[in-house]
Amino acid sequence: MYKIIDKKQLTPLIYSLDVEAPRIASSAKPGQFLIVRPSDNGERVPLTICDYDSQKGTVRIVVQIAGVSSNKICRMNVGDLLCDVAGPLGKPSDFMELPYEELKGKRYLFVAGGVGAAPVYPQAKYLFEAGAHVDVIIGARNRDLIIMEDEMKAVCTNLHICTDDGSKGEKGVVTILMERLAASEHAYDMCVAIGPMVMMKFATLTAKKLGWPITVSLNTLMVDGTGMCGACRVSVGGKTMFACVDGPEFNGYDVDFDEAMRRQTLYRKQEQEANAAAGLDFLVRK
Repeated sequence: MYKIIDKKQLTPLIYSLDVEAPRIASSAKPGQFLIVRPSDNGERVPLTICDYDSQKGTVRIVVQIAGVSSNKICRMNVGDLLCDVAGPLGKPSDFMELPYEELKGKRYLFVAGGVGAAPVYPQAKYLFEAGAHVDVIIGARNRDLIIMEDEMKAVCTNLHICTDDGSKGEKGVVTILMERLAASEHAYDMCVAIGPMVMMKFATLTAKKLGWPITVSLNTLMVDGTGMCGACRVSVGGKTMFACVDGPEFNGYDVDFDEAMRRQTLYRKQEQEANAAAGLDFLVRK
């Protein structure tokens, strides 16, 4: 059992939880994820590690209410116990393979869509502390869905915010800001996009047009997190990969995003029925 020692509400549907997990905190690395079960009859929920503190023995997860199990996690409070927290799972970000001193002066651009700001944070933090130049774009539909703005400002060189409706930052989608940065003669050694699948698809197309290498995270496809269920199968470079054990991060140019988006809709009907049965009418699409 894993105790929740801190909880913050970031938006009406997004919560941050600090969980007591010393062994995970001591070995976690940017890019990895956890599998969380709120109760012994709950489903396995894959959640990217947002932050970790080996001295305190805690890990931070950011959870968006998207269904029955994520709602259960978000309704838990400080002092409550999560049934299972397994991890760290998946491969760390590629830059973790580089000697720390080689990261100094490297130029990285992170593109975060909505709750994607959570997995971006530990990567930006690690690189910024290593002396890299780190620019971050956070995009969302409106100002109420922007999260971790203050935390991100502390771990990046420049923070850019855009919203679809223009209620915060610049009006428009993240790809507009990507092109604007390129027009300002910004060159990047690597672009990393994390967020909704459609956002990562168009961020990849934009990066390709600009000549930037790009990494994307497919953590939203995962179910059991061990490669046994096969739910996260995706074509990468013409080969079948599993997001949980071969990723979750991949070269964006190689990902078949259309196939990945189709896979995300396979159980939409069952998800809608479960949300309706649980009284989560605000999640049921009309």
